[in-house]
Amino acid sequence: MARMHSRRKGKSGSRRPSVKVAPDWIELSSQEIEELIVKLGKEGLQAATIGQILRDQYGVPSIQNVTGKSITKILIENEFKIEHPDDLINLIKKAVGIRKHLKTNKSDVKNKVKLINVESKIRRLAKYYKNTGKLPKDWRYEPEQAALLVK
Repeated sequence: MARMHSRRKGKSGSRRPSVKVAPDWIELSSQEIEELIVKLGKEGLQAATIGQILRDQYGVPSIQNVTGKSITKILIENEFKIEHPDDLINLIKKAVGIRKHLKTNKSDVKNKVKLINVESKIRRLAKYYKNTGKLPKDWRYEPEQAALLVK
């Protein structure tokens, strides 16, 4: 299948095993893992970063297989307010960085195209999150306000 914003085809990525049970070699219980997630959430880390820390430092390959819930659900249950989804925020950060670069390098045509591609991904993702109810229906991506949102 072709890539969205390039002419390359790309290779398929690796897959996790389809087994939905926790491995036997995990030393932590589901309660301890949830406590770790809450502790890392209090430090202000994103859900993806928490997952990487638990995988690399504690040897937990899949939080959902062990606890039965995703990291974001655990954070929401423990009253952490998640205003915007992580993947949307990361795309907005990328767009803000490209805009900052284009202010000083006005003739950089390749990055102008990349900015258009990133902003179209933002709009497409925002449309999905509006339909699923994770964003308010009147939310719009505006580059000037996006810079303030990321800071």
